[in-house]
Amino acid sequence: MRKTLLFAALFAFAGSALAAPVSYKIDPNHTDVIAQWSHFGFSNPSAHFGQADGTIVYDADDIPASSVQVTLPLSGLNSFVADFDAHLRSGDFFEAEKYPAATFKSTRVESAGGNKLKVTGDLTIKDITKPVTLDVTLNKAAEQPMAKRAAIGFDATATVLRSDFGLGKFVPNVSDEVTLRITTEAMVPKPAE
Repeated sequence: MRKTLLFAALFAFAGSALAAPVSYKIDPNHTDVIAQWSHFGFSNPSAHFGQADGTIVYDADDIPASSVQVTLPLSGLNSFVADFDAHLRSGDFFEAEKYPAATFKSTRVESAGGNKLKVTGDLTIKDITKPVTLDVTLNKAAEQPMAKRAAIGFDATATVLRSDFGLGKFVPNVSDEVTLRITTEAMVPKPAE
């Protein structure tokens, strides 16, 4: 009887270990998208896009089966300068009343060796969609000690041209190139979620 229970437990564990892909819900409290650019060559200001919402599907055994889908509400935009935040949300830039969110949806995920990935997808801002490739580092995949649930964390970078998305005001004095730096943590949802 004891051998049967042990075998059943091992079989169940092996089955769950091989059950991929795993779907994670992005934790907005531990996710930040930072955009940085050159201002006339004098400074390199940044803006943070918080309150991210989305899903990461990760398959360690079949990386191309992985995917990312994220929504960034512009209400979470924060440059730490209230007047500038209002200007960024205005018709000069994001037109946040008309286009309240930016989105990213992956189209391809590839291994880049070790814990590195290339994630290509469609970035949509102001109803303009362009392909973007993220250079991604898998930081950790393990049980989150406080939540007691499986979690995963990534950092990523990319460079985009803001003029591609109708955000080109003041180019070239304010750089067209914007560097994106992303850090994200995601957890397997609770059963009720």
